[in-house]
Amino acid sequence: MRYTIILFLSCMFSLFGFAQKTVNVNKITTPKFKKDTFDIIRFGAKINSDLLSTTAINNAILACSKNGGGVVLIPTGLWKTGPIVLKSNVNLHLAKTATLVFSENFNDYKLVASNWEGMPQMRNQSPISAESATNIAITGFGIIEGNGDAWRMVKKDKVNASHWKRLTESGGLLSDDKKTWFPSAKSVYGNTLKNPGAISPEKTAAFYDSVKDFLRPNLLFLSNCKNILLEGVTFQNSPAWCLHPMLCENIVVRNIIVKNPSYAQNGDGIDVESCKNVSIENSIFDVGDDALCMKSGRDEAGRKRNKPTENVFIKDCVVYASHGGFVIGSEMSGGVKNINVENCTFIGTDIGLRFKTTRGRGGVVENINVKNIFMKDIVGEAILFDMYYAAKDPVPQPGEKREVPKVELKPFDETTPVFKNFNISNVFCDGAEKAIFVRGLPESHINNIKLNNIFIKSKVGIEIQEASAISFNHVEIISNNTNPCVDIVNSDNLIFNDMKFSPNAALGFYILGEKSKGIKIEKSDFKNVTEKYKLDSNLPETVISIQ
Repeated sequence: MRYTIILFLSCMFSLFGFAQKTVNVNKITTPKFKKDTFDIIRFGAKINSDLLSTTAINNAILACSKNGGGVVLIPTGLWKTGPIVLKSNVNLHLAKTATLVFSENFNDYKLVASNWEGMPQMRNQSPISAESATNIAITGFGIIEGNGDAWRMVKKDKVNASHWKRLTESGGLLSDDKKTWFPSAKSVYGNTLKNPGAISPEKTAAFYDSVKDFLRPNLLFLSNCKNILLEGVTFQNSPAWCLHPMLCENIVVRNIIVKNPSYAQNGDGIDVESCKNVSIENSIFDVGDDALCMKSGRDEAGRKRNKPTENVFIKDCVVYASHGGFVIGSEMSGGVKNINVENCTFIGTDIGLRFKTTRGRGGVVENINVKNIFMKDIVGEAILFDMYYAAKDPVPQPGEKREVPKVELKPFDETTPVFKNFNISNVFCDGAEKAIFVRGLPESHINNIKLNNIFIKSKVGIEIQEASAISFNHVEIISNNTNPCVDIVNSDNLIFNDMKFSPNAALGFYILGEKSKGIKIEKSDFKNVTEKYKLDSNLPETVISIQ
């Protein structure tokens, strides 16, 4: 019943001026391929064998591309391989019950100049990659297994006791504090250095080799490619990020499954970086880090690249374990704009809608439209905007103490990030630690956010810091902590229309900070609220108006 009401109200808001610009999905076309089929068996691939079929698969891809394109077939069975490189006009197709398993031998992966978290980096070659290719695809019904467990470090507090025992008895090394397992000495050494993969002239080949095992590859890395299709396949157990298109255009992702263990360090689902015209539909993500993530480069390198991620359409996706269901950032220095997300379900994610950045990034995130999002059992915040991202897990581990960042005004310049022009509507969340958290910078308020038709059950209600021009329309938060229901610090021009509060709420609004002003509450029901609002002692009554 409530869902029907939400949809009705959404239509009404559209009629009265709340309609947003949407992505034209008709501009995103699906690549087509010749029917010519190149079976990897014909090129010497060995089924159900410990022998690697790397050469056979790459030769099949090369022959297919040189012939004008077509299908490279991975037949039913188990196939082991080293890195493979896609070429233009090739559709790598996995038959039913076909499993492509990538080698766990680090020596099968050469070090290459690549990219990591928005920065040029030396990395191990990705299991699947393509550079400047056009009209490429991975399709079918099979599984692509990245053997990520061979590569990644594991934190003790992320796994249970029996898992930790098996891991430590399997070999590898422990950190000095015995809290992290590493697969090799090179992995341990890389972890002791700051940004060891960064490309700089003083670093020799010998140095990069000394940290090689630490430089984990992304499972699929596509750079400067056009006309891409990922369909039907299960991508799993990636060494680092799973799917990473960068500087690509015209991408169609549909009906795929992305799986990583919940403890997978940097186990992102899909990271769309500086790409244009992207469609992601009807797919399932169950991963160890952010699931559906939009990026555009990091800090000065991202600003110099100056390529935003833009025109992205996400629909009908389901996210289970992850740090965030739909995420923007934190590497968004080239900008992110014109994103539409709708009809998605997040179950058990750390955060539902996660928008994160920090000083030094720069970049503008704008024109983000999200609607019809359904969540259950969110560990942290259902909706989060945070400009103090600190590269830590979104939810502290038991016993972990985190300091609140120091709030200070700094000059606004090219390194200052901007979040503006978001429209989020029709959100239903059954269970979260905190309903909505908004934290901007004193020099760069989170600005012009519309939240319409929101219902969230949570332990904590709404917290807003350093924000401007945010409207809450038809918002109901049922929270355990109602003292206050809405906490506001140094924010201005906030409108709360038709707010509904928890039964027997102690305090509706608590407003602090000398910059707070223009707080308007309209048509809201305070009958179950003991005290409507409380102001900081230095604030005048004119800060708030109730109609």
